[in-house]
Amino acid sequence: MTTGFVYDPIYLEHDLPGHPENQRRLKTILRVLQEHGMLTRLAEIPAAPVTAEQVARVHEPTYVEQVHQLAQRGGGHLDMDTYVRPASYDAALMAAGGLVAATKAVLDGEMENAFALVRPPGHHALRSRGMGFCLFNNVAIAARYALAERNLERILIMDFDVHHGNGTQDEFEADPSVMYISTHQYPYYPGTGHWNEVGLGQGAGSIVNVPLHGGVGNEGFARIFQQIVQPMAWRFQPQLILVSAGYDAHWDDPLAQMQLSIGGYVAIAQSLKNLADELCGGRLVFTLEGGYHLEALAYSILNTFAVLQGDDGWELVDPLGASPYREQSVDRIIEQVRQAHGLRPGREAPGS
Repeated sequence: MTTGFVYDPIYLEHDLPGHPENQRRLKTILRVLQEHGMLTRLAEIPAAPVTAEQVARVHEPTYVEQVHQLAQRGGGHLDMDTYVRPASYDAALMAAGGLVAATKAVLDGEMENAFALVRPPGHHALRSRGMGFCLFNNVAIAARYALAERNLERILIMDFDVHHGNGTQDEFEADPSVMYISTHQYPYYPGTGHWNEVGLGQGAGSIVNVPLHGGVGNEGFARIFQQIVQPMAWRFQPQLILVSAGYDAHWDDPLAQMQLSIGGYVAIAQSLKNLADELCGGRLVFTLEGGYHLEALAYSILNTFAVLQGDDGWELVDPLGASPYREQSVDRIIEQVRQAHGLRPGREAPGS
């Protein structure tokens, strides 16, 4: 099995020391992949900047130019959380373009699956506004590319970042060609993603939000994937699965209060790979979003690559171990989401 990865040095040039979303995140990932011999097992996919036409499908040209001009002036802030540095505009174009390149490689059959190790992240970015550390919405741009240029009709975006991807939801909430599923801590930044947000107009039913109180860990996420994500995916029958992969729901992440372990992230990756194998010929593309505990982030991605490669002999590498805290129940939210989407056991997926 050929698993691809995207990386370009320009991703390190978008950097503000002391900010949680800085170049050390990607440097640590690459170091851990190198130390464990993973990079040599992967096929590199060259990144290229997203085209003006591709970015304009998701962002207003006036906003794109705003980011460009701010970078040319030496940088600044789009809001109190979201910075722009001199290289940030070029890095953001290359981040979106890197995910497009990964998506193209998988759709062309050059790779079985892929992971775009890109930054800045993207899932909070709105059409005319960057926010939440995000400049351009990478996963939305890649999905629009696949719909417009590759003639796909159904794309599933799974977002397991601890923060709700409000930008991605806004982009596709009235579009029945994209199903967006998000697990996230709630109420929490950015304050969106209630379970009753299910889509608008023709897109009604295509937005699936699983808002969680703090304290949900491996068991809860496993149940959510079995009882919500899997049956919704089977109902939708995607031709491609894109994943906004945020690793900030780890129990030791400094920006959230969830309780996933690295092993829990492996289980999520395996569930998504199984769905891709069952529903869309294995076409599965991950892109990096959040994750601010450097070891948790890097080792989660190391183990995710092992899952993508189908390495049955791989032994989990987890220097942090299981959460030391008691896990909270997900019974109520599972029932609320299933009722909101009319899910009944045995109707949409084997074993659901």
